[in-house]
Amino acid sequence: MNLQAALLNTCYAYIDGACRGNPGHSGIGVLIVDKQRGFRCEISEYIGKSTNNQAEYSALTKLLREISSNKDFEGLTKLVVHSDSELLVKQMNGEYKIKSKNIMKLHLEARRLLRQLNFQVEFRKIPREKNREADQLANLGIDEKLL
Repeated sequence: MNLQAALLNTCYAYIDGACRGNPGHSGIGVLIVDKQRGFRCEISEYIGKSTNNQAEYSALTKLLREISSNKDFEGLTKLVVHSDSELLVKQMNGEYKIKSKNIMKLHLEARRLLRQLNFQVEFRKIPREKNREADQLANLGIDEKLL
């Protein structure tokens, strides 16, 4: 496959978890962007009470389920996942160990979902200010439930 074809099949995702209290009411935000096809998918959802790290992983698993079940993503060759959670990114990249049993359960679920995909997934840590849309979606999930 040539470089241009590979670029045409790359999607970019931005994920975030929000938590009001830790643990507290939590929401997830997922933004998926396919720049070549001009496609955007936004997900905002309340997930109940959890910790911030649990919310971050819940956003990741929601993303992976959406990518694997949505026909709009057929033919994808690469997914680049952006998160402002250093813990999540470094754990998914194998740089940090997982000490929490609750996080281990979510991490293993994310790994299981990754194994079902037939394309490359890359995890990148980004500054919080570059993840505003996913943060807004995560907070919207909480607001829609509580307000």
